[in-house]
Parts: sequence; C-alpha cells; structure tokens
Amino acid sequence: MRSILIALLLSAFASTASGGNLDFTLHKLDSGRPGPTVLVIGGIQGDEPGGFYTAALLVSHYKIKTGAVWVVPNLNFLSIIHNSRGMHGDMNRKFADLDPKDPEYAAIQKIKAIITDKRVDVVLHLHDGWGYYSPTYVSDWQCPARWGQSVIIDQENVPGARFGDLKALAQKAVDNANQHLYEELHAYHVKNTHTHDLSDETAKEMSKTLTYFAINHGKPAFGIEGSKNITPFMSAYYHLAVVESFLKSFGIEFERSFPLDTKQVAEALQSNVDVSFFDNKVYLDLRNARARLRYIPLKKGSAVEYRPGSPIMALVSADKSLKVYFGNKNVTELDPQYFDYDTSLDAVPMTIDGTRRVVPFGSVINVAGSFVVEPNHDYRVNVIGYAKPGHDNEAGITLARADLKSGYSVDKEGSIFRVEIYKGDKFCGMVLAAFQQPESPRMTKAPNDTLLTRLKKSGALELGR
Repeated sequence: MRSILIALLLSAFASTASGGNLDFTLHKLDSGRPGPTVLVIGGIQGDEPGGFYTAALLVSHYKIKTGAVWVVPNLNFLSIIHNSRGMHGDMNRKFADLDPKDPEYAAIQKIKAIITDKRVDVVLHLHDGWGYYSPTYVSDWQCPARWGQSVIIDQENVPGARFGDLKALAQKAVDNANQHLYEELHAYHVKNTHTHDLSDETAKEMSKTLTYFAINHGKPAFGIEGSKNITPFMSAYYHLAVVESFLKSFGIEFERSFPLDTKQVAEALQSNVDVSFFDNKVYLDLRNARARLRYIPLKKGSAVEYRPGSPIMALVSADKSLKVYFGNKNVTELDPQYFDYDTSLDAVPMTIDGTRRVVPFGSVINVAGSFVVEPNHDYRVNVIGYAKPGHDNEAGITLARADLKSGYSVDKEGSIFRVEIYKGDKFCGMVLAAFQQPESPRMTKAPNDTLLTRLKKSGALELGR
C-alpha cells in the first residue's frame, strides 16, 4: 500500500468541507529506466467512479518497470466527495477561457502546468459516460449520442508528436479491450469528436476540455470512457484493460499485483480502505467499518496528521466529528477524543494464542482464541468493548471474543477491537485485535509505506466527457 501524509489544522476542517483543502495529488510512478512519461488523470467529474477508481489502483497496485506513469487520481476531490459532476460547474469545460475569480482557477492552472511539463509525452483522461457509444443507432442507450465504453479522440493525429497517431493507437486499445468483454454490449469503439472543426455543438463543447488543451500544446491525449450503466468495479476493469493496452503501445512495462477481472478489481480497491494517524499511533481498518466510531484518541492541540490508504480517501469535518470518504462513499464517521501524547513507547508486549510477541503500534494482530497485554505498572491498557466492574486496566487479563461487546468493535461483524495503551492520562498508541474465522485471514501488520518521500523525490444524456 502506498499512502500520503496529510497535515490539516483542526480549524481548517470547515474549509475542507467546502473544498478549501481538498487539493488534488500527483503521484509519480517512475521506474528509473528510460522510456516515455504517461500522465493519467481521473476524478475531474466526481460522479464518474470508474475513472478515479482506476487511477487510484494504478497508484497503489502497479509497479512501473520502464519509463514513468504520472497519476492524478482526484483532480476534482470536492466533486468526488459530493458525487457531483461539478460543485462549481463542469471542470472539464474550463480549459479554454476561465475567469481568475473562478473557485477552480488555481487547480486548472496547476493541472495545465503538469500537462505541459516537457517530460510528459501523452495524456490519458479517465471518465464514465451513460450508455454505450455505437457509431450506428441500435437503441436510445446504444447509439452515437452516448459516450460510455469508448475511446475519445479530438482529431486523427497530432502532427510531429511522439504517439501522434491518435486514431491508430485508439483503435488498437479498443481492439485489445474487446477481447476481454463480459458482454458484447460492452464493446468499445473509437469516437472522434472532430473538435478542431467546431462544426457542431459537441465539437464546441469539446474545445473547452482537458484533452483538447493538451493537443493544442503538442501533447497527444485520449479520453477513456467506462459506462455508468455497469458497476463501478466493472467500469474500472474495462478502464484498466484500455489503459494497459495504451501503456504497452507506448513501450511502458509494468507489473500489476492482482489478476485482471471485476472481482479482483473490487478486492484490490477494498484492500486500501484504511487510515492511520500521527505516525501510525492510531490505525483503523475501515473496509467494513461501523457507521460511527467513537472516542478515537487524537493528539490534543495539534494539527491532525493522517495517512489515507488510498489517494481517493479524505477526512472531512462534520460538526465535531470527521467523516471518512473513500471516493464518493462515506465509509464511517469518527468522533475524536483529544489527549496529550506520550512518546516513551512504540510497541507493546502481548501474548497472542499462547505466543509472546512485541507488537508495534499501528498493527493488526490475528487472534484465533485469546490475547493478553503483558502488565507493566507504568502503563494502563484500555480494550474498547471490555467492561467488568472493578477493572480499569485490562493489562494481564486474558481476553477472548466472548469477553468483548460487539457494539464496540471497529467492524460491523464484531471481530476487530481497539487495544489502547496509556501512561497516566497520556495516550501512547493503539493496536487492533482481529478475532479470526479460519477462512478470512487478515494482515498482521498495518501498511506503513508513504508516498510523501516518493513525492519529495520526484441528466442521463451528457454533453460529453
């Protein structure tokens, strides 16, 4: 898992909710070996999850072996969270003329600078459209007016540009994707909007888009459309099939960490629904989280630092709580409780199913039967969900699943519980105890990789994409 370190002042969360701190992120997957640089962009329209899911998977589950792939998975993060085409109008119509007073002006200037970076050779722009594009009329949902399941080009070629034969490259990607269809209805086609001609309203609209801006700056660009008429996971599957075909045509070698089918795409996306706070002092696996998690121990009087497991995850304020979003899904709401932090400890000794271990904070431990947090008179243990008269310190107590109240678990299944360590009134850190069923193993250590170091190093009928 790759993640981003984000520091937000508590006073800034109100502006986060309205978009002030939801800046998009750029992830540079650089092989260190010669090859072209491909820029992949998702999330310009927040109601097109296939696109931003795909871009997030490229960041978290792909290794680039030649050349480089730059990924912006969350270009319009505010609209993603609100599941909206555009909270301040359609961002993909703002690449021609734009008033500097527009709320998205700074973001547009920033992405334009990335597109025109001399290192970028070609741009892939990911979307979902309604229906299924067909060059001939089959039905209202499968006809020339639709955009879904298509590769969009603004013109046939970009003269003098590397990868400038847009028509041939798009057709190759379409042909490759069509070898792996779940249904014939899902077949891809190339759609040429002939934007340069400005001969109809569609072309005039397309002249305002990101891909046409790229082409006018000598950068070959393609729009890749999934369909809103299929599940977002299936849309992401098709997106990946098309993107991978393009990468191969560009000479980009890569490795993917999962087999390419809809089920595996869904599982890969779910593997990144987690968040950690303050250098992994607090880690939460949110794949099946309860709607609300109470008394999350955060640092008093400090900026809130968190690492999302996916670049399409964000925390947004809601009164005195924090809503956690994965794309446009609100996965849970956190009620913070603020403590001074103690730094004298970074791990805790435990006996898990009879085996003694020293468990770093931020870990998830698998428990088949029971666990014990080894007693230390300097520290106090609070296992959330254990309540027995006369006990205010769970150190040295053998705890099985039956000893804990299901309603206090992190997950809806009642299997994952917080084990918190304190020194006096100060919070030291936390681990998660996951009581296991034999057929559903979980990770034993929360991922703790971060992209921060890497970044330092390096209406049903739409008007269109």
